[in-house]
Amino acid sequence: MKEAQLHQEIHPDLRADMLAKHIDIELALSILDRYNRGEFDHVEKIVPAGVPPVDGIHVVDVRNRQANTTLFKFPKREALQNLAERNVKLPEGIPETTESGAAYLLLDAAKLEAIGRQIVPSCAYGVLNGGSATSYADLRKNRAIDEALFSALKPAFERYSGLCRDLPKGLTPAYINPDGSPGASFLELKMRARLLAANRAGFAASDALVVAPENGSAPRSSMLSTEARAGQPERLFMPLYQMTSMGNHDQLLSAYAELSSSPFLSTLSLRTGLDAAQWLSGKQPLIAAYTHSSEGMPKRIFDRAYGKEHSSLALPGGHGQCFMVLADTFRALQQQGIRYAMLSNVDNLGAFIDPVELAILAISGRPAGFDFAYRTPIDVKGGILVRTQDGTKNVVDIGPAIDIKEVETLEKQGEAILFNCATGIFDLEWLVPNLENIAHSLPVRFTDQVKDAGSYSQAEQVTWEIVSLLPDFVAFAVNKERRFLAAKMLAEMLLTSGFGNDVPSVPEVLRQVGAALHDGQSWLLQNVYGLELVNGCWVPPEIFKN
Repeated sequence: MKEAQLHQEIHPDLRADMLAKHIDIELALSILDRYNRGEFDHVEKIVPAGVPPVDGIHVVDVRNRQANTTLFKFPKREALQNLAERNVKLPEGIPETTESGAAYLLLDAAKLEAIGRQIVPSCAYGVLNGGSATSYADLRKNRAIDEALFSALKPAFERYSGLCRDLPKGLTPAYINPDGSPGASFLELKMRARLLAANRAGFAASDALVVAPENGSAPRSSMLSTEARAGQPERLFMPLYQMTSMGNHDQLLSAYAELSSSPFLSTLSLRTGLDAAQWLSGKQPLIAAYTHSSEGMPKRIFDRAYGKEHSSLALPGGHGQCFMVLADTFRALQQQGIRYAMLSNVDNLGAFIDPVELAILAISGRPAGFDFAYRTPIDVKGGILVRTQDGTKNVVDIGPAIDIKEVETLEKQGEAILFNCATGIFDLEWLVPNLENIAHSLPVRFTDQVKDAGSYSQAEQVTWEIVSLLPDFVAFAVNKERRFLAAKMLAEMLLTSGFGNDVPSVPEVLRQVGAALHDGQSWLLQNVYGLELVNGCWVPPEIFKN
C-alpha cells in the first residue's frame, strides 16, 4: 500500500522524527488505516468457557516417560502414511490394539524418541530475540513480582543487573553458577544444544564441506549457507534462525562472531564441522504508537511523546509479526529440505527440540504443536490454553486478551490452567503456503497505555494466537520445571538459579516454585546442555578431554 493512499497526512516534522527513530512509516500507517476502516473490529475479546481436558488426542501429556508405558496412541494406517510421506521409518516391535476394527499403535517414549531422532536434523531451531534487556533488569518491574521476594533477591539483583542492561536478553547470563559466577548466555546454550544433537547423531567434520578457519577461530562449514556450491551437495542439521529487532540486530551479529570461539561451542564445532553461530535472520521493523482511545476516532499517530510536539514513540508490533518478518526465512528453509521449524522465546532455558514431540507431530500429521505447562504464581505474562464458547481451543494472552484477575477466577473455580510455554513446532508444508494469510489475519490488538511517554495505544500481534488460524494442533502438557524456565524478569532468573529459595520471608509458594525451577535448571544444564558441575561452576566437559 502506497503512503499516498493512507488515511492520515503526516506533518513534515513528525515524519522526520519517525524516520530518525527508525519507524517503518508505511507499515505504521497501514495498520492505522486498517484500524480506522474497521478491519480489526471483528477481533473480539475471547471469553473462556473453561480449559480443555488432557485427552491424549488434542492435548497430550508427554511427562510420563517410563519404559513400556503408552504415551501416545494413534491409528496405524494413518501413522504409516504420515511417516512415509516424511521419509521416516517406524521402529519394529511396536505393540498394537484394535478398536472398532481398526489397528492402533501403542507408542512409548523410547519408540517415539527413535522416530523423532530421524526428524531432528530436518527441524530448524528459531528464537524470537526481542529487544534489549533494559526492562528485564528494571528495578520497578522486578520489584512488582513480589516485594518480599525482591527484598531477598536485592543483593543478587544489584550485583548482576549491570551485566544485563543495554544487551539483547539472549546475550545475558541464562543462569548464575553456584559459586556466584555468571553462566553461559541463553544463546550460547541454544547453540550448544544444537551442536550436541549433531554430535549425538554422528555428525563429523569429515562429512562436511569445511572452510579453513580464520584467525584461529572454529572452522566454518557450508551446512547453513543459503548459497549453493557447485558440485557440492549441502547437508543441513537443525539450521538456526532468528527474528531480531532494529535495536539489536547488529549487536547480535557482532556477538555471534565472538561466540564462535566460546569454550561452550568451539570444541563441538570442530568435532561436527558445523558453524556454531550462523543464523538466518529477519529484522523486525518498528511501528508507531497511536492515540489513546479516549481521544476518539479516527485514531492517529501519537505525536506528543514525552510532551514534545511532533514527537512519535517507536514500538515493536509484537512477536506475532514474526510470520511476516521471517517469511523469506521459512521459505528458504523449506527449499533446503527442512520440514519442521521450532520457534521459541530466547529467554526460555527449557526450549529445546524434543524428539518425542516431533514424533507425535509427524505421526499425527497435524500442522503444529505447542508446549503448555500448569501455571504457577509467577506466570503473569504470556498465553493460556482455553476452551472457547464455541468449543474450540485457543490461546489468549494475559494482558492484551485476558486480565490476570480472570485467570485467577478460573483457577478458583477449580480449573487447572495450562500456560503457554511460548514454544511451537510448525510443519513448513502447511506454514509456508499460509504465511501471507497468517500475517494479514493474525489478530491485531490495541491496548491503551499510560506511561512516562504519555497516554497512547499500542498495536500488537501475539505469536501464539496463530492457533486460531490453524485447522488443528497438538497441545503438549509438559513439565514446567524442564520445559518452561522463562525469565521475563531478572528476578525470575535469579529465583531459578537458587536465590531466595531458603529465605523464610519469601512466600512459601514462591519458595516451592523456585526450588522446583532450580532442580529443573540443574537437570537441563546436565542433560540437555551437556555440562558438568565442577567446583561450583557448570563447565563443558569436553574442554578437559582435548
